[in-house]
Amino acid sequence: MCRLPVYLMSLALVLVVREQGGSYAQAGLVSALYAVGMAVGGPFVARRMDRTNPRNALLLTGLLYPSALTALVWWTDPATPGQLALALTAGIALPPGNACMRSLWARIPLAEEERETAYLWEALLAELLITSAPLIFAVLMVTGSARTALTTVAVVGGVGAMGLGTTRLLRTRTAGDGATPPGTAEDGTPESTGNQPARGILGPISNTGMPALLLVMAAASVPIGLMTLAIPAFVDEQGSPGHTGVVYACWGIGSAIGALLLGRSQSERPVHRRFPWLLLAYAGGTALPLLATSEVALALTLAVGSAPIALVSASEMSLVSRLADSDKAAEAFTWASLATVIGDALGQQIGGLLVEPLAARGVFAVAAIVSLAASAGAFAFRGLFAGDPRPAPAPA
Repeated sequence: MCRLPVYLMSLALVLVVREQGGSYAQAGLVSALYAVGMAVGGPFVARRMDRTNPRNALLLTGLLYPSALTALVWWTDPATPGQLALALTAGIALPPGNACMRSLWARIPLAEEERETAYLWEALLAELLITSAPLIFAVLMVTGSARTALTTVAVVGGVGAMGLGTTRLLRTRTAGDGATPPGTAEDGTPESTGNQPARGILGPISNTGMPALLLVMAAASVPIGLMTLAIPAFVDEQGSPGHTGVVYACWGIGSAIGALLLGRSQSERPVHRRFPWLLLAYAGGTALPLLATSEVALALTLAVGSAPIALVSASEMSLVSRLADSDKAAEAFTWASLATVIGDALGQQIGGLLVEPLAARGVFAVAAIVSLAASAGAFAFRGLFAGDPRPAPAPA
């Protein structure tokens, strides 16, 4: 529940501002400030979550997030100072559900294969939300307005965050051995840092291998943004823009099926060696739409070509958990999420500029080239990705 807003709020804000009578430029400004808030506030909230019990961050954001969005939707006008301030506040207060759960998997004493399986299910959940969230919002709009739909999603996200924050697992947060996290007292309050080294502004980004991983993750996300523009452009060129949603669905379904069919065989090789080859397969899949000559062919090539996407995402999570210190895991996963968001946004911006002069097929070609470059970067940096494997848990 608390992760639902992550995958549709930017689109929802655009629809709400338009429903309020605002222009696309005003809607884009509001959505952009929301994204800026996420970029600025996400690492800060995650850092506080690492230093103290995560329930504090979940409960606070669970209250502040829906409050800010409700005020934005019902009590402000398009792109007024109040609306812009509330959009920024809502982005900062986005509940850190993804970072919380992914960092929890990094701290729980699991065998490496078990941890990778957990991250595979995390990737599958993300694919499910990416595919279903816009549909859920469309259904809510049918039964009401964009304002009502956005308010509902915001409240659901807030309730989910507070529910997660009150679970028994987070009340006694695991730090690898059942203890409370570093720097945290038994009651969840922060202890004196004493002689602990300063984190610095970069936090886990300063760890060896993390900057290279974030760079590769951002580069690998650029083709997703490019395809987001190229797919509807191709369908429009075929004369049936109403079929875009069905074609998009094939893209997400292919990724989920690929993870289910291939995920079990992935643990045979170390993740830092497997990751570059998965990105190479991802590059090959990104090139498949170049063969499409019709909507049906595009849907098929997307379904087949997207098979490695969830596996790539799961491998990225496993690498983050390897490279980040356990007491900085939530912040590390937040930076990783920001890297993918930035790459996706950059791809959409580039795709918007290229789709008219190059047509959809030209944008597909650019996406294939960029994904191949990301794969080359992963091969070049794979030595840095090795990290220190976590020891297997002691038998009970």
